[in-house]
Parts: sequence; structure tokens; C-alpha cells
Amino acid sequence: MNLFQNGDGLLIIDVQRDFCPGGALGTNDGDRIIPVLNQWIQQARHMGLPVYASRDWHPLGHISFKAQGGPWPPHCIQDSDGAEFHPALRLPDDVVKITKGVHFDHDQNSVFDETGLAEQLTRDGVRRLFIGGLALDVCVLASVIDARKAGFEVQLIEDATRPVNEEGGRKALSKIKESGAEILTTAAANNQQTQTCQKAPEWAEHARFEDTDLPCDDGRSGKI
Repeated sequence: MNLFQNGDGLLIIDVQRDFCPGGALGTNDGDRIIPVLNQWIQQARHMGLPVYASRDWHPLGHISFKAQGGPWPPHCIQDSDGAEFHPALRLPDDVVKITKGVHFDHDQNSVFDETGLAEQLTRDGVRRLFIGGLALDVCVLASVIDARKAGFEVQLIEDATRPVNEEGGRKALSKIKESGAEILTTAAANNQQTQTCQKAPEWAEHARFEDTDLPCDDGRSGKI
């Protein structure tokens, strides 16, 4: 797997105990995405690229909880075990953490909703995000849509996410495609061949999706 290039970042959304099987709002097979995400984390760190991880961090009695008229049972309450990242997720020491869901008057499904993440990504030189996490049809969907609105390229890692339910997952994938984001799998990434770019050696190795008879720098060098 070597799809990463300079200007990429890996964004992991809400892989917390409460969103995995056995948690307060567990997603079916949610923990099965963790070995997949660990592969992507390892590759991102090998390439020296930034890794970002969001977490819900709700106060007691949050507006999204059913007792307050919201759609969800209490989950990811601040400082609780359920709010912790899943222990099998191998986040690097320098991971950038994004805390959301802290407002008393509204929820924050998207990691871009009043968090300043778009500005931080721009400061970090990130132009394209690879995204996985939980849940596909809620926070992942909202985050992908907002990432596209903010002007970032997006690659959703399909096998690194799970929906709350299958119908919601199908609808989410359709909306993600409509947003202009691309959808890939780890298996497809592993099958991509890497080549050396002749036009822009600073992008020394990267995956080639098409035009295999031509040198390619994907337009980032400004030399085309």
C-alpha cells in the first residue's frame, strides 16, 4: 500500500469504545475496522504524514441524548471509559486529536463543525484526506461532506468504516460519491503499482491510476 503522497493526511473518526461492539452505541463489526486503520496509520507514519483522530466528548445530559430529546442513548461522556479511543487502535504519539460534541446547544457530527480543523489542515499543508472511522452514515458522512465543501480532496477507505445500519450505509456511500469524494478499499490500494515520476521528482513515488504511458505528477508541482 503506497497511495500516500506529500500533502496527504489520515483522518480517523470516532473509533471509541462506545461506538464499538459492547459499547453504549456500538456499531456492528465496528471493531473490525481497527486492524485496517492500523495498516493505514503505519503507512502514514512511514511516509511522515500527519494523522488526525476525532472523538465525541459529550457533557452529561448532552442535547443529543434521548432524555434531552435527541436521537441517541448517552454515549462518549467526558472522562468515561466509553469515551476512550479503542485500546487496539494504535494511534501515534503525535496524533492530532479533535474533540467534538462538547456544545450544550447542538451536536457536532462533522469533525469540521466549529473545531477549526480546516484551518489546521491548511497550516499543515494537507490537501487530500484519507478517511475512515465510525459511523459511516453519521459522523463519517458529515465529515466527508464538510471536507469537500472546504475544498479538500477526499478518499474514503470503505473497509475502514461501518454504518449504523445497512440502508443508511448505502445512502451514505451514494451521498459521498455525489460530493466528489472517491471511495477505495485497502485491497485495491495494495494492488496499486507505484512508479517514479519524471516530471516532478519531489513526488518521487506515488500510485498511478491511469495514463500509465505518461509521466505524472498529478498537477501538484506546477510543471505541467
